[in-house]
Amino acid sequence: MKFLSLYILLFPIFLNSQSKLESSMENGKSIYNDFCLRCHLSEGEGVEGIYPPLAKSDYLFKNIKQSIIAVKQGGIDGDIIVNGKKYEGYMENMGLYSDEVADVMNYILNSWGNNYNKIITEEYVDELTKKK
Repeated sequence: MKFLSLYILLFPIFLNSQSKLESSMENGKSIYNDFCLRCHLSEGEGVEGIYPPLAKSDYLFKNIKQSIIAVKQGGIDGDIIVNGKKYEGYMENMGLYSDEVADVMNYILNSWGNNYNKIITEEYVDELTKKK
């Protein structure tokens, strides 16, 4: 009986967080299509040696904070290793707002076989990208 009561109390919270993630991902897909698709391609596969993959990317999941900062503040300049392959590229600043960065990161982190168990929020993006 205690389990059922706990379930009844927590289930709406779970549904709300799921709907927030789904909504964020829907917005993120549009942002991805407008800003990221041209380099990282439609399935997040990237272009070997130039634009790293986002689909099943070991770099992305090992460096989520740095990836959020890169999307918000103007990319990565220099060599990185993704899934054992070297990429020598530059990612420009897209000029995205913090809510847009959160949405596109939620889309990327939960698409093409990626699965992230948290939601990136606008507040988290702001916290990571505060000017000191």
